[in-house]
Amino acid sequence: MSVDTSEVRRIAHLSRLAMNDDQARDFAGGLSDIFDFVEQLDGAAIEGVEPMAHPLDAEQRLRPDAVTEPDRREVFQAIAPAVEGGLYLVPRVIE
Repeated sequence: MSVDTSEVRRIAHLSRLAMNDDQARDFAGGLSDIFDFVEQLDGAAIEGVEPMAHPLDAEQRLRPDAVTEPDRREVFQAIAPAVEGGLYLVPRVIE
């Protein structure tokens, strides 16, 4: 699939992008190359290939779910300007 500069300029206008003639030619060539590659991929034989989320069969190592910080809620709320029922009170910002 070939993309010409008029299509690139129309897309740039819709995207509100400023683009000169040299940039439009460069983008047209780059987009044409990308679309050609996608057409090439579309022709690949994929029958019987199971979809996968990742090409490697790896598992993510997770850290143990353990508390590492002491509970300092009362210390922080003692110095807060306004607290009620364990919650911080802040000025209303939405009418």
